[in-house]
Amino acid sequence: MVAMKTLIAGLGSIGRRHLRNLVALGETDIVLYRTHKSTLPDDELAGYPVETDLAVALRKHQPQAVIVSNPTALHMDVAIPAAETGCAILLEKPISNDLSRLDALRRAAAKSGSKILVGFQFRYHPTLNKARELIAAGAIGKILTVHVHWGEYLPNWHPWEDYRQGYAAREDLGGGVIVTLTHPLDYLRFLLGEVNALWSFNGHVSPLEIGVEDVAEIGLSFASGAMGGVHLNYVQRPPVHRLEIVGTGGSLRWDNADGLLTLLQPADDFGAINPQPGASYQEEYTLPDGFERNWLFAAQMRHFLGVASGESDPLCSLDDGVRALEMALAAYQSQKTGR
Repeated sequence: MVAMKTLIAGLGSIGRRHLRNLVALGETDIVLYRTHKSTLPDDELAGYPVETDLAVALRKHQPQAVIVSNPTALHMDVAIPAAETGCAILLEKPISNDLSRLDALRRAAAKSGSKILVGFQFRYHPTLNKARELIAAGAIGKILTVHVHWGEYLPNWHPWEDYRQGYAAREDLGGGVIVTLTHPLDYLRFLLGEVNALWSFNGHVSPLEIGVEDVAEIGLSFASGAMGGVHLNYVQRPPVHRLEIVGTGGSLRWDNADGLLTLLQPADDFGAINPQPGASYQEEYTLPDGFERNWLFAAQMRHFLGVASGESDPLCSLDDGVRALEMALAAYQSQKTGR
């Protein structure tokens, strides 16, 4: 890949991760757009040019790529001007906290030719992609039901800061468990296809001192006829993130803790003689040697550099990001209206 100039907007934990991955991939021409509100130390940012005015940063440095990793509610303030200049954009999820400015982003990108990759890093997960491959091959037959359970204790996310002040806990910054842990709303579409209806119960039910929902149950109806649900919470210790998909010919179970994907199929489908009731054939798929969480972000960054250089099309498009946000907002609407 040809080296390029990249602007990073937002230097919280995810912005720092993107910075480190860029450097690890050999990219060194990096500009930082900052409001100096990060709660992390500035040591690792030393030596990079810093701008505090976005218009000046875009005009002066003319970056080819822009990473939007500031708080959710401020994403469009960066993404729209970046798209107007024709930059390739890595837009962190959720892409915004509402739909009000997405048409402006679409128009700007269409006019300038800006390519936008949305930062749903689970699309790069090796065993989730194996699950997608098995589903497409018919390994578990027609999909009938799916369930995701994801719970993490919010105060443990960023131990260096007061959890009550982080974006995930504040409505004004676009927080709340549904939009912050919106990954399953994306990867379920990636695995199983379009969702055509949902319902939700959600709210603030724990002792956490936050002004947003901390628990959500979301029921999903897929265009394929499958049904399922997503459970999200900010309160669970130790954390759990699991997925189960059930089909007419078996099931798939995935656990984010170790990345293990298990395929279970009825034993009598494999010629077993007098199998015990409920007996199954089981196959396990494990992660590559040396895998750790940052692998997903590094793979995403490698892909983004390919998008920015014109070698690749976005694996997770702006339309995908919009759809995940529409689903998250529909969950809030369902709770509010009882529909």
